[in-house]
Amino acid sequence: MRWGSSALALAAVLFSTHVNADPLQKSEDIVKFFAGQGSLGASRGICVGTEEECKSKTAKNEAPPQKAGLDMMINFALDSAQLDQTARAELDEFAKALKDNRLSTFNFVVEGHTDATGTDRYNQDLSQRRAQSVAAFLEANGIEPARLEAIGLGKSHPRVANPYDPVNRRVEMRIRTE
Repeated sequence: MRWGSSALALAAVLFSTHVNADPLQKSEDIVKFFAGQGSLGASRGICVGTEEECKSKTAKNEAPPQKAGLDMMINFALDSAQLDQTARAELDEFAKALKDNRLSTFNFVVEGHTDATGTDRYNQDLSQRRAQSVAAFLEANGIEPARLEAIGLGKSHPRVANPYDPVNRRVEMRIRTE
């Protein structure tokens, strides 16, 4: 999935369904990530003291760097829009997160993608089927259809430079901002 503008490349094995054995994202991690997307910017504080004292306090209390994005792609086998067991487990956690009150006002775009194998028209249709497969799974797990917009993007947005890399066969989700 693409979260923000994060574009993390993952190693892949040809014809594999899941290109990386990253640990399953837990629903609480997902909630925390998206709940932060609705913030109004960096927090601010007031320091009482001299300029030197305030600089020193700021340096000591620096927040750890934030992770650039949440990487929870749903990958697919070649020429497939079927969810395997790993994808279903990941989507179960995503559905739990979407049911959390902290995310109740968020709507999502479910973007389907393909690698460069096949014609443009075929890849467009396959990417749409992949997006619909993920959206249907989430709806079957209690997410309101109005909160999800499934779109197919074909091979137009590869995740890695090699257009035939299996990592490009995926569905990503992002907050709908329109």
